[in-house]
Amino acid sequence: MSFMTEVSSLTGRLLVATPALADPNFDRAVVLLLDHDEEGSLGVVLNRPTPVEVADILEGWGDLAGAPGVVFQGGPVSLDSALGVAVIPGEEVPAPGARTRRPEPIGWRRVHGAIGLIDLDTPPELLAPALGSLRIFAGYAGWGPGQLEDELVEGAWYVVESEPGDVSSPDPERLWRAVLRRQRSELAMVATYPDDPSLN
Repeated sequence: MSFMTEVSSLTGRLLVATPALADPNFDRAVVLLLDHDEEGSLGVVLNRPTPVEVADILEGWGDLAGAPGVVFQGGPVSLDSALGVAVIPGEEVPAPGARTRRPEPIGWRRVHGAIGLIDLDTPPELLAPALGSLRIFAGYAGWGPGQLEDELVEGAWYVVESEPGDVSSPDPERLWRAVLRRQRSELAMVATYPDDPSLN
């Protein structure tokens, strides 16, 4: 039985770096998984703001980006490419058996629940009325087939449910602790882990 049949797709979930994760690219990272299947995984780091303003690199999108209105470093792969992740208020997956769903806004593709990817070639004014929040990411985090599963077995990541507000947290530097703190398990205690374990 493959891992993907044992554990359904993690698309839409958060990967929260454990204190044991040694890769500096992901120290205290919170990654939103945008795609996870047998071919690999792709996500964006939600808590790495850069000093670069969205308006400086993407005309028309700066006013729509949530505070802080900067580009976030989505991961170590393809830093010269931009990804837009947006929440559309009220866009939840309909109940099983439900036949009706509002049409998705032009230029937005659902990833999970109310969270979706933006086609940045779409004129911003077409999406503006529908957007609840928007983040622009330079680059992404990627894993080949089975690579993320190996890291999960090694204890590199906690897997937790995402909330739409995680995408647009106004205080991204505190997101790692905030996501852990809201867990109803021993993970909440990990939020108190010191920045420098040698001081413990």
